[in-house]
Amino acid sequence: MADELFRRVAIAGNPNTGKTTIFNALTGLRQKVGNYPGVTVEKKTGRFFGSHGEQMELIDLPGSYSLQVRSPDEAVARDLLLGRVAGERRPDVIIAVVDASNLDRHLYIAAQMLELGIPVVVALNMVDVAEERGLIIDLVELKERLGVPVIPMVAAKGTGIIELKQAVSRSPLPKPEQRAQLPIVFEREISTLAKTTGGGAEVARMDAMLYLSLDQQGLASSGLDESMLAAVNASQSRLRAAGIDPIAAPVDARYDWVAVICSAVIRRQGEDTEGLTLSDRLDMVFTHKLWGWVAFVAMMALMFFCIFTVAAYPMDWIDGGISALKDWASARMSPGNLQSLVVDGIISGVGGVVIFLPQILVLFFFLGLLEDSGYMARAAFIMDRLMSRVGLHGKSFVPLLSSFACAIPGVMATRTIENRKDRIVTILVAPLMSCSARLPVYIVMIAVMLPAANAFQSAGIMLSMYLLGLIAAFVMAWLFKNTLLKGETPMLLLELPPYRAPALRGIVQRMWERGLIFLRRAGTVILALSIILWALMTYPKPENPDATKSEALAHSIAGRMGHTIEPVIKPLGYDWKIGIGLIASFAAREVFVGTMGQIYNIEDADEENEELREQMRSERRPDGSPLFTPLVCLSLMAFYVLAMQCISTVAIVRRETGGWRWPLFQIAYMTGLAYLAALVVYQGGKLLGFQ
Repeated sequence: MADELFRRVAIAGNPNTGKTTIFNALTGLRQKVGNYPGVTVEKKTGRFFGSHGEQMELIDLPGSYSLQVRSPDEAVARDLLLGRVAGERRPDVIIAVVDASNLDRHLYIAAQMLELGIPVVVALNMVDVAEERGLIIDLVELKERLGVPVIPMVAAKGTGIIELKQAVSRSPLPKPEQRAQLPIVFEREISTLAKTTGGGAEVARMDAMLYLSLDQQGLASSGLDESMLAAVNASQSRLRAAGIDPIAAPVDARYDWVAVICSAVIRRQGEDTEGLTLSDRLDMVFTHKLWGWVAFVAMMALMFFCIFTVAAYPMDWIDGGISALKDWASARMSPGNLQSLVVDGIISGVGGVVIFLPQILVLFFFLGLLEDSGYMARAAFIMDRLMSRVGLHGKSFVPLLSSFACAIPGVMATRTIENRKDRIVTILVAPLMSCSARLPVYIVMIAVMLPAANAFQSAGIMLSMYLLGLIAAFVMAWLFKNTLLKGETPMLLLELPPYRAPALRGIVQRMWERGLIFLRRAGTVILALSIILWALMTYPKPENPDATKSEALAHSIAGRMGHTIEPVIKPLGYDWKIGIGLIASFAAREVFVGTMGQIYNIEDADEENEELREQMRSERRPDGSPLFTPLVCLSLMAFYVLAMQCISTVAIVRRETGGWRWPLFQIAYMTGLAYLAALVVYQGGKLLGFQ
């Protein structure tokens, strides 16, 4: 009930218009992320204060090209604006974000918003880009033609934020009176159909128009009852008899109206306005058949190089803090089970994961740069040439690229894919991308395999792991598209936004959000797993009080589990101790490092992870040969590249696909693929004479 006291503001518009930048600028850190009631589409809300100090609620809607939807994301934006989302009231005002440099394309959805009967404020963003292109927009004329406030903005620089707050704070806000004019016959059919839809007049009118614009397939999946379906079909038949296409007529009317407005308000200046822009010149490199790939690989290599160099200093600070905390806890607690739980279980288990936070933040920083600069769409474009060969298009690459940070947002990003089969295929292969949770495993194994490796060597090995996941994703996508989920290869229709300077504040804010999510995960899931693992590796205790630590571990429940699966994993070069790590990390990949720390009982170390690496290098098999040979390290990395080891991702896949069929299949095929790859690496390497 308290939320109803606030003015509710929805921020909507095409993708890549700066909606999120405006949202972050208005709300700062007063925001939260969740899901819309009953659906899995992410909901981002926040609070901000208007120009008179009143508190308002801001909703960041998914980017949409039209209210005539093609994807789950667009459906949520439409349904919330029409009041169809259960438990969510309609917005009191809409901020329609429009790219000033693409006014003719981006005004279309704004035209639809003007038909909703909700006050609209147009945020004309990126006016600086428009000016660079020689476009002068008559703001007074545009405001007159649209009949709503128009605020010129450069959101990345904070320009226009105060004016936008003032515009949405007006009370009362007048409803729009301008709209595209439809044929009289069409308006008559809308009025007739609107009487049967219910709801307010403007909502009923928009509902009727959207129903009339559906084809037979869309009507069949719309959920309309038989009487309403018959009424829509009758209206469409009458329109066709009058020579009017019910699907094309409203689209043509809006585009004609937008064209008239643009011709009246846009003026070009300069002699070279038809020449190449900076974006055009950059695209000659970044979308080139050869140089585009070179640039993409170079950016990925730079990212991994920075992960190993820039993040090294804060990692050392965290490492020292964890060691000091262990010393402090050990000194103030009496030896015994409680001390072992706190020091060896909680601090070692959680600390062994938290230490990698700086590298994860560097990863998110680079992904933020790529997204905000406009390069992400170019990456999708160049990848379309490759992805079309496996039956997908470039849109599927955006969720895959997002999965490099975390598979959860990557899986959720598949909502922008219109075709359900393509969406399922993308969901099935998205977790093959090496997410940030795999970083701790890669980093430790590279250090164990090559103790003297420099940053270039480490980055090269890391890049090869990411490429392995990418290649595996393409191969499996091709296999699925030709067997389980056959379908035509879709055509890529993608708008390339102009290059722009990334908003550093927004990137830092997203790093902050993801860092908190990582720490929250470390403080909950990983903490719980660390305690459980400590208990499994401690009990039951051996009857012989003089038993060694290794004998005590072998006698424990975890040791028995490791010994049980040892015959299965022995062909991969693993022993029962590694088996314990594999079992534990099926809940969360990054737990493997903490588990190894608990297994080898690392204590009183100045450099906790260096101590762990040294212990792993010195570990021996019963015959005296080293356990963690380069082949075993490579085998483990190959396994972790391909295995599905994340309960949270499994839960999201179940929600996105509507059942357990696809998540269980995903777990089975990825585990089998990981085992096969690890087997090939280890046994193939031995056949070639490697150790």
